[in-house]
Amino acid sequence: MQVLIQFENKPLLFQKPKSIISCFRSASFESCFREIESALSAGYFLAGFLSYEAGYGFEEQLNDSKLYDFPLIYFGVYDQPLPKKVEFKNRYFSERLKGLSLNISRDNYSNDIHAIRNYILLGDVYQITYCIKLRFGIDIDPFSFYHMLLHKQPVPYPAFIETDDFQILSLSPEMFIKKKGSFVVTKPMKGTWGRGEGFILDLFAGLRLKFDEKNRAENVMIADLLRNDLGRVGVNVRAPKLFEVAKYTTLHQMTSTVTAKVDKDIAIYSLFASIFPSGSVTGAPKIRAMQIIKELEKEERRIYTGAIGYITPDKDLFFNVPIRTILKRKDAAEMGIGGGIVWDSTAEGEWSEGLLKARFVTDFSSSKFL
Repeated sequence: MQVLIQFENKPLLFQKPKSIISCFRSASFESCFREIESALSAGYFLAGFLSYEAGYGFEEQLNDSKLYDFPLIYFGVYDQPLPKKVEFKNRYFSERLKGLSLNISRDNYSNDIHAIRNYILLGDVYQITYCIKLRFGIDIDPFSFYHMLLHKQPVPYPAFIETDDFQILSLSPEMFIKKKGSFVVTKPMKGTWGRGEGFILDLFAGLRLKFDEKNRAENVMIADLLRNDLGRVGVNVRAPKLFEVAKYTTLHQMTSTVTAKVDKDIAIYSLFASIFPSGSVTGAPKIRAMQIIKELEKEERRIYTGAIGYITPDKDLFFNVPIRTILKRKDAAEMGIGGGIVWDSTAEGEWSEGLLKARFVTDFSSSKFL
């Protein structure tokens, strides 16, 4: 297992693990986290991921006895990582994505959006982050494709994971959690707007996102959820920055910042149990939102919307939210596409936003899949 973390332009390469800590059912969580704590106490680093479905194991109302076909938790145990600057060599890329398709029809998508709006009308939830999947074949070395994608659309929290069974290409613009000593920061992302044509229209597009009532309402709702989650294990919970707009190659996106102080030696299980998965990928209130997601979504999310990152022996840690993230197994690849659904959402608008989010991959193919 090899893990390349390139968060905030500070690349770290984890390679040649001493062992792998993994589990495929929530019944194994207790022993898995004991192994994690033991490895950290022995002075080792951990690098890897939690799948979205690991979140079921932290909540009694969601817990199940299912044996999953993709790891819920998967960490390599490493000596100190190497700072690894990876230089991208630009080269001609002939189309090597094939068979693009979505795992849902447009009519069924519309029906699910209608069902979510009905749950909101009934007061079950305020928002649901609903996801579908893009599927395609990939006929190029995954590591090369990862760097091509990163070159095309630089993001602050990219990562690449390679094992004997799968590869993960994460082009994530979203931080999940960063802990340094007792200080914790999260940066939930919620709110999307397309780029404008030309400098003036593009500037205006960013401002439209920043002051759009629907997107601001979604963003502050999730920031409040993260404040509540961190308040379960922390103190001095603050939201020092709201409605920051970041510009990427194909779109603008909005984040807020939430901070807190926790015990610097907090148990890893306790920290993740309080905040995982990020409220930005579930909706609010979180548990009810996750129940509805489990009911409506057609398949497991796996790595999509889980968490990728590393933990140091001092229990400092840094994880992204793996959105815009490709999972490749054998010759088949999948990528989740999601969006926050509120009462004002329309199926047409959310469908279009999802296609916009997927463009950083679909632009590499001339295939018509809609």
